Amino acid sequence: MTTKSLEKTIVDKMFLAFSAQNLDAAVATVSDDTVWIHHGTQKLPSLRFEGKSGVREFFNTNFTTMHAEYFDILKTIQQDDTVVVLGQEKFFIDGQEGYAAQKWVQVYTVKDGLITRMEEFATSREDSEYIIVK
Repeated sequence: MTTKSLEKTIVDKMFLAFSAQNLDAAVATVSDDTVWIHHGTQKLPSLRFEGKSGVREFFNTNFTTMHAEYFDILKTIQQDDTVVVLGQEKFFIDGQEGYAAQKWVQVYTVKDGLITRMEEFATSREDSEYIIVK
């Protein structure tokens, strides 16, 4: 039997708060000096969120302007204080036509029971847009 690590437990707690759209619970999982970086996609800009106030804005924007059709965590991998989460999502954004769908990898660093860093690498390319090389 395996036991959950503290680091994975903290990331899971953040995702539960995210799913429940509980702003205070989500922000409670991050350190005061946390840094969250979204490296951008073909449809979303590159952004950097600094400190609890920056991450609060990240969650608040997600909760108030983005409406998920689905948000799936596909796999979680951990090594030491790093938790890597692979996922996919499809959402609509207030004031924009159409939807955004993306596949992503999020890399979390957890220290002293709090998330100190998150970097997201994503693509909004459809599978049919990839060039196939054989």
